[in-house]
Amino acid sequence: QVQLVESGGGLVQAGGSLRLSCAASGSIFSINHMGWYRQAPGKQRELVAGIISGGSTNYADSVKGRFTISRDNAKNTVYLQMNSLKPEDTAVYYCNAEVALVGGGLKLYDHWGQGTQVTVSS
Repeated sequence: QVQLVESGGGLVQAGGSLRLSCAASGSIFSINHMGWYRQAPGKQRELVAGIISGGSTNYADSVKGRFTISRDNAKNTVYLQMNSLKPEDTAVYYCNAEVALVGGGLKLYDHWGQGTQVTVSS
């Protein structure tokens, strides 16, 4: 079926940068929305940034001006460029995609990656 694989997480100092990648594979016809979510200890999972196939984006207020989401539709890959990182950004970051399957008509299926840890030190 569909698999999402995240990469790029790690440990960085406050003020540093990191780029996350998420590649989707499987019997994919198209992908509508792709997004990055994060979950910090003791908190709910929240949307960090989202992007649709046409390129329109949205961001959580806490990351506006610092994070940039982009995608390569030909590669079924979404990226999250994170600049000016803060300790508050520490969380497990999850990739999400709304996928239309080959032979599946117009139905969209929601898929999640396994998550990648981002830790920002002070």
